Amino acid sequence: MSGGWVTDTLIALPLAGALLIWLFPWNRFFATGIAIATAVLEIGAWVTALAKFNFSAGGPQLANRASWFSDLHVSFHVGFYAFGLWLAGLAVVVMACAIAYGAWTGRGRPRAYFGLMLFLTSAIVGVFAAQDLLLFYVFWEAMLIPLYVLIGVWGGPSRVAATLKFFIYTMAGSLLMLAAVIAYGLSLGTFDLVGTHSDSLWIFLGFAAAFAVKAPLFPLHGWLPDAYRESPPEVAGVLSGVVSKTAAYGFLYIAIGHFSGPPHDLRIPILVLAATGLVYGSLLAFRAPDVRGVIAYSSLAQMGLITIGLFATNLSGFSGAVLQMVNHGLLSAVLFMIAGVVELRTGTGELDRLGGMARGRPVLATVLMTTGIIALAVPGSSAFAGEFLILAGIFAVNWGWAVVGAVAIVLAAMYILRLISAVLHHDPGSAVPAEARDLRGPELAVLVPLVACLLALSAWPAAISDHSFYPSDRPPLVLTR
Repeated sequence: MSGGWVTDTLIALPLAGALLIWLFPWNRFFATGIAIATAVLEIGAWVTALAKFNFSAGGPQLANRASWFSDLHVSFHVGFYAFGLWLAGLAVVVMACAIAYGAWTGRGRPRAYFGLMLFLTSAIVGVFAAQDLLLFYVFWEAMLIPLYVLIGVWGGPSRVAATLKFFIYTMAGSLLMLAAVIAYGLSLGTFDLVGTHSDSLWIFLGFAAAFAVKAPLFPLHGWLPDAYRESPPEVAGVLSGVVSKTAAYGFLYIAIGHFSGPPHDLRIPILVLAATGLVYGSLLAFRAPDVRGVIAYSSLAQMGLITIGLFATNLSGFSGAVLQMVNHGLLSAVLFMIAGVVELRTGTGELDRLGGMARGRPVLATVLMTTGIIALAVPGSSAFAGEFLILAGIFAVNWGWAVVGAVAIVLAAMYILRLISAVLHHDPGSAVPAEARDLRGPELAVLVPLVACLLALSAWPAAISDHSFYPSDRPPLVLTR
C-alpha cells in the first residue's frame, strides 16, 4: 500500500541513529546532537504519517509486507490502524522530550545512553505498527533490553534490586506471551494478525497475563514502585507514559480485537481486577510519602481506569480509553520530569521536606499547576473528555462500574491536590534552599512541548476520540449492554 515507506522509516530511523552513535567514537556533544536530531526527525516522520493517513478508510494503512520465514508463514508486516498511529505519536513525542531531558542533565556514558533511548523508540513504534504476531513479539521483547540497562546503569541507589524485580516480572509475562504466540500461529496456520481470530480461552489468558504484567494491573504491580522510584526521571516517565500503553494497546488490538469469546466470558473478573487496581492505586497515591510514589501509584490507578474502558467493549469505552492513554502518557511524562527537576534542586522527593516552591519560582508553579489542573480532569480538559467517555461506556454495561470509576476520579483529585500543595505551597521545607532556581530554558524546552500537546488535546479531544476507529476496524466484540 502506498505510504509503507513512512512506517518503515518510523521504525528504522531511530534504530539507525542508535547504530550511528554506537559504532563511532563520538564525544558527548556529537552523540547528544545526533540523538536529538534523530528524535526530531522521528517526530517529522510521524507527522508525515498522520498527513498521509485516511481516517475515513478501514484496514491497516501505510502498510508494508515482506516474507520473513515462508515455511512458518511469518512476514515483516507493518502498518497502522488509527489508534495505533495516535499511540505511536505519543511515543515519539515523549521519547524526544526524554532524550532532551537526558541531554540537559548530562547523563554519563552518553553514547550508550542515547543509543539505548533511540533503540527503545524503535521497538515501541514497532509494537504499535506490527501486523504479524511473531513480529509483534520481537518488538515487545526488544523493548525490555534497553529498559533493563537504563534502569540498572543510570538508576538510583537501589537500582539493582529494582531491575531484578522488573526482570523477573516481565520475563514471566514474556514467556506466557511466547507460548500464546506459538499456539495462536500454529492453530491458525499463520501469524498474520489481519483477518485472523481465535476463540481459545487459554491462548487469550496467555496474552492477557503478559499485558497485565506490563501495564501493570493489580495484583501484578509488584515491580512498579521500585522501578519508577529508582529509574532516571525521564526513563520513569517513558515507563509510565509510553511502555505501559503498549500493554493497553495489546489488550485492545490483540486480546479484544482477535478473540471473540474470551473477552466476554472473562469480562467480569477483568473488570473486578481493574476496578480494584483503580481504587487501590488511588488510595496508595494519596498516602505515598514522595512525589514519585504519588505519580507511580496514580499510574496503577489510571491503567485500571483505561482497562475498564477497554473491557466496556463498546465504542465509547474504546475511544475514551485511547484518548486517556494519550492523556496519561503526556501527563505522566511531564510529572516525572518535574519530579526530577525538584529532586535536582532539593536533593529529595519526600513531600514532608518540600513546600513553598511557588515563591519566587512562577514558571515552575505555572507548569506544575497547568499539568495538575488537567490531571484533575476539570471540565474542559482532555482528561475530563477521556474519563467521561470511559464512564459513559462502562455505564452502558452496568452502572455499578461507573460508580466505582467516579469514586476513584474523586480520589485522584485528592492526591493530585495533595501533590501540588506539598510541592508549591505550605511553608518551605527543610530540603528547599532559598536560592533554588526557577525553571530554565533547557528545562522549558523539554516540558513545554508536552504541556502544549495537553492543551491542544483539551481544546480538541475529538481529534483522537472521533478518529481512532473506522467502523469496519472496530474490535469484533462491540457490546452495548
